[in-house]
Amino acid sequence: MAGLLGKKIGMTQIFTEQGLLIPVTVVKAGPCYVIQVKTQENDGYSAVQIAYDDLKTKNVKAPVKGHFAKSGVTPKRFLKEFEFKEQDSANVGDELTVDIFKVGTLVTVSGVSKGKGFQGGVKRHGFSGGPSTHGQSDRLRAPGSLGQSSYPSRVYKGLKMAGRMGNDRKKIKKVMIVRVDLENGLLFLKGPLPGAKQSLLEIQN
Repeated sequence: MAGLLGKKIGMTQIFTEQGLLIPVTVVKAGPCYVIQVKTQENDGYSAVQIAYDDLKTKNVKAPVKGHFAKSGVTPKRFLKEFEFKEQDSANVGDELTVDIFKVGTLVTVSGVSKGKGFQGGVKRHGFSGGPSTHGQSDRLRAPGSLGQSSYPSRVYKGLKMAGRMGNDRKKIKKVMIVRVDLENGLLFLKGPLPGAKQSLLEIQN
């Protein structure tokens, strides 16, 4: 199967048998359910649609209820399509858990980063700021010069400046699976991952 949906629990660290310390992000992945299998003949492309996170029936609109009813699965909060390859096998209604992943394999993780609001150039882009001496005590975190003088007499588009930071979709490739907890449905992925605690993550093979 191509992947799973999960929620970020937080970060911790794991010691290997050799005594090596590895920082890991703990993700509560699955169980996810196959809602629809799309084929080249019917839909023009191959994909599998999975659902995650229980949702109260009263909060679901009628068309969405009907979509879930076809698969015999109770309504879920999140729906996501993953690429479906010929060697994969999936049937509508199947339950997917962390057992589809193995320790040591590399996965791609996608999520939305933390929103930082409006930030200055030092925090947003790592500007060094101005000198704190030589009569410039109030320019420590200023961006500095933005361009030229007489020509072109304007600020180029796309320059690094202060502005909204974070809340962007991020994709991290080649993330190693350090441990798989089948009993609790947890994945321990090496290194930091985007998003705040309890935010949604997509984990793809």
